[in-house]
Amino acid sequence: MGKQLVMVVSALCALTGVVSAADDSARQSAVPAKVKRYGKVIGVKKEKLEEYKRLHANVWPEVNAMIRACNMRNFTIFLRKLPDGKHYLFMYFEYTGNDLEADSKKMAADPTTQRWWKLTDPCQEPLPDRKPGDWWADMEELCHND
Repeated sequence: MGKQLVMVVSALCALTGVVSAADDSARQSAVPAKVKRYGKVIGVKKEKLEEYKRLHANVWPEVNAMIRACNMRNFTIFLRKLPDGKHYLFMYFEYTGNDLEADSKKMAADPTTQRWWKLTDPCQEPLPDRKPGDWWADMEELCHND
């Protein structure tokens, strides 16, 4: 009876995804770091607004593929005109990798991404208070609810 019970429990564990501590430990080393959410903001030049919208209506597939290859998921850009009369872009993405700096360098080195940025960057107006070396200004996450 004991051997049959072990076989039944093992089968149930396999079906439900329950693993032993040793199996779980091995799996953990292959699991990416916890998802981290990022929000960023940048201005859009009034005279370039329609061009920016047109470009993002048909993002190049290679650009989208590079975003995914750099462990960014749920990548979204929102547009809003604020009471100051200026338009702003709000970027949101979830990072699932283990080294955002390395993934960002990988993206920046990609020739297709560089060509894309040559089209989009002239449309954007970075905020004067962003961190040195940044193009988009970071936003502080205040609240999250899954």
